[in-house]
Amino acid sequence: MTSRSLSTLRKPSASRKPGAKKATARGKTGRLPEWNLADLYSGIDAPEVARDLEKMDAECVAFEADYKGKIAEQIATEDGGKWLAEAVSRYEAIDDLAGRLGSYAGLVHAGDSVDPVISKFYGDISERLTAASIHLLFFPLELNRIDDAAIERAMQTSGLGHYRPWIEDLRQDKPYQLEDRVEQLFHEKSQSGYAAWNRLFDQTISGLRFKLGAKELAIEPTLNLLQDRAGEKRKAAAQALAKTFKANERTFALITNTLAKDKEISDRWRGFQDVADSRHLNNRVEREVVDALVASVRSAYPRLSHRYYRLKAGWFNKKKLAHWDRNAPLPFAATGSIAWPEARNMVLTAYRGFSPEMAAIAERFFTDRWIDAPVRPGKAPGAFSHPTTPSAHPYVLMNYQGKPRDVMTLAHELGHGVHQVLAAKNGALMAPTPLTLAETASVFGEMLTFKRLLAQTKSVKQRQALLAGKVEDMINTVVRQIAFYSFERAVHTERRNGELTAERIGEIWLSVQGESLGPAIDIRPGYETFWMYIPHFIHSPFYVYAYAFGDCLVNSLYAVYEHASEGFAERYLAMLAAGGTKHYSELLKPFGLDAKDPKFWDGGLSVIAGMIDELEGMD
Repeated sequence: MTSRSLSTLRKPSASRKPGAKKATARGKTGRLPEWNLADLYSGIDAPEVARDLEKMDAECVAFEADYKGKIAEQIATEDGGKWLAEAVSRYEAIDDLAGRLGSYAGLVHAGDSVDPVISKFYGDISERLTAASIHLLFFPLELNRIDDAAIERAMQTSGLGHYRPWIEDLRQDKPYQLEDRVEQLFHEKSQSGYAAWNRLFDQTISGLRFKLGAKELAIEPTLNLLQDRAGEKRKAAAQALAKTFKANERTFALITNTLAKDKEISDRWRGFQDVADSRHLNNRVEREVVDALVASVRSAYPRLSHRYYRLKAGWFNKKKLAHWDRNAPLPFAATGSIAWPEARNMVLTAYRGFSPEMAAIAERFFTDRWIDAPVRPGKAPGAFSHPTTPSAHPYVLMNYQGKPRDVMTLAHELGHGVHQVLAAKNGALMAPTPLTLAETASVFGEMLTFKRLLAQTKSVKQRQALLAGKVEDMINTVVRQIAFYSFERAVHTERRNGELTAERIGEIWLSVQGESLGPAIDIRPGYETFWMYIPHFIHSPFYVYAYAFGDCLVNSLYAVYEHASEGFAERYLAMLAAGGTKHYSELLKPFGLDAKDPKFWDGGLSVIAGMIDELEGMD
């Protein structure tokens, strides 16, 4: 729910029922926590929900009556800056309220997207938010029609000057802004357009079942079997995934084609030239910077993923690994499940070693029940940290199953959570962080946890296993996400010339996967359908390069940390606390980093290559 998409439901990209449920899930991992959404609302039928919906409706109507058509005239007056500051403050308060409603609906739906009552609640809230915010559409449009000099004069007022980052950010959208009634049409039709197709994807993917022997599993536990120690289970899981995906390929192809066309229409009307330009604008990153990142990573495939998977195949005494063995546990890795209390201690200890303040914020996610960790039918796959709104706090969703990778996921999502808590002080309009830095805190949290575990490991074999696990994570974060980006670019570019069949989408998928994984991964029949379950392709087109951006940036940032004198942690937390108030280039200056330097990305990638060098030396 950013300033540019006030009515968009705050829907997590990846997903328990409302209220204050106690932690009940048990097993090898110990008791797992379920989040307490009562900090937002006590239930979907809580009277406060109806009250806040009515309040939001009234506030939106009143805002339109008070300000529509008056900005140009009022800003030219002596008190124009003060008048506009009051308007922006009211706009921000509405955004915060709408964010609370939308976040709650999105989190409830993420916890159980197949419950029809919850689905109706989610849909109804979405429609109410869209309908109410129609009354606010005029505000950013009118603001962007004001002359630059007039806006600058008004911002000399202290009240409006506070909102300078938001106003300057907003005005970057000016060249792509349409006439008011067209903007309203796009806005209203989003609920029957891309938002509806997003919802169809969520409900379809959560409802799929995969047959393994006598069992029928949901997608998350099935995907988890691809990391099982038993090779026959990994193979069976891959084949079950392929079979169910194949049976549903027409639905997923239709969703993909429709959303790509919807985006093409919007981009064409707004005047975006490249298929990813709207994402770059939203991220406040220059196209050439992303192009340099992509080129650096693709040229590094041979010395990163190709080389690592050749090593891994050798550890299994094979020349090639079947695609379902790509994330197989290493033969020399420790066995057993990591209990939740142990995972919590690992991450908090690593955070505390870097910054007691950072650890104290992260600890609240455990003590105040801001985490939902168990695997449940209907729950969205994957993991996320959802910022909700500044007047509340973030929530983390995981599907914790006791794997070492799950511990790293916990460290990752808590990094996001810390970032979101620190940035909240900037208010609803300026707390959101562009994707260029959104993954920085999460990946840095992972690195802190990994480095601490590595330092504590005495066994050579366990050091090898830890290093290999980290390299795999980095390959999945950098190489795999850039391959995803290449896939999206190809699909969206080709879609401009007509619909793509599921078979054609599969061909593009195999092409980019083959290039990125290299000759040591044997891509078997069935893998051509594995593009179907990636939620980012649906919810956030071209989001994926942010992971590679963040990983490479953190590699460089961590190198600065290792050689820094006192004060690094304070500078780092200040960077996170800035939220969306500064451009990424300005935030990186105190660390001596410049993402526009072509050598910047190679430096980050060399960290991964160096770890592979060490692994090769252990053989």
